Amino acid sequence: METDTEVRTTSQTRADQGLYLDLLKRCLTGYLYPESSDQEVHPDRSLSPTKRRLFQFLNKRGYKIFKTVPFDATARELGKDWPSIGYSMVGLKRLDNLQFCVESVLKEGVPGDLLEAGVWRGGACIFMRAMLKLRGGSDRTVWVADSFQGLPAPSLAADEKYDWSGITALAVSQAEVEAAFQRFGLLDNQVKFLKGWFKDTLPSAPVSRLAVLRMDGDLYESTMDILNALHHKVSAGGFVIVDDYHAVPPCKQAVHDFRERTRITDRIQEIDGTGVFWKKSG
Repeated sequence: METDTEVRTTSQTRADQGLYLDLLKRCLTGYLYPESSDQEVHPDRSLSPTKRRLFQFLNKRGYKIFKTVPFDATARELGKDWPSIGYSMVGLKRLDNLQFCVESVLKEGVPGDLLEAGVWRGGACIFMRAMLKLRGGSDRTVWVADSFQGLPAPSLAADEKYDWSGITALAVSQAEVEAAFQRFGLLDNQVKFLKGWFKDTLPSAPVSRLAVLRMDGDLYESTMDILNALHHKVSAGGFVIVDDYHAVPPCKQAVHDFRERTRITDRIQEIDGTGVFWKKSG
């Protein structure tokens, strides 16, 4: 039986952990830094050829060009902008949801690892590793799955209007993501990387069971590749999170096509008007 002192100590520890996780979320999303709303201008296809050459010339010499954008706290909470300073564009609400899912599987003893497919700068994966460190998940792995070279060019008709393969801001290397983990003191043997296109890496990934599967594939093909390869590995009581459900129509269509084909009836729950999730039944 716990003494009053032990109860107070446990309560204080949880409160301290809560403060750390809240601060971590605000740091990872760039919420702490108003200047994080300024947008870096990349030399991609949205620029004229002349400007693109100029920007490429400056980039090679270590210069970056930013467009000043006023900070919008609501947009950052809902993950509707891309922070130039920060490690995740999912926003505070979707990180709150991720915290809920991870805490739930740990509390309920749902077996399996944690995996995000489509990680950008690694913020959500960093957050999951921090939670395992705080909550005693020493027997679980955080899998970081990404091409680490941006999005693929569309190969299906469903994705043809969503060619984001030339957006250089989405191409973050594995070395950069590893460095981000190191900055937070969270790169260790419980973090493993799956580098390559989902269709090539996920079907043969050495992942036996998952407790949390977080999908940020954007396109129909990428989303379907993730579901086909990994959904059956999610344990009963585990969670499937879809980051771009309401933001990218092909992503939503892939989810519905997969659920209909595999006869999934688990209730889709809303997160923030963009992302959704469901808890896998037995």
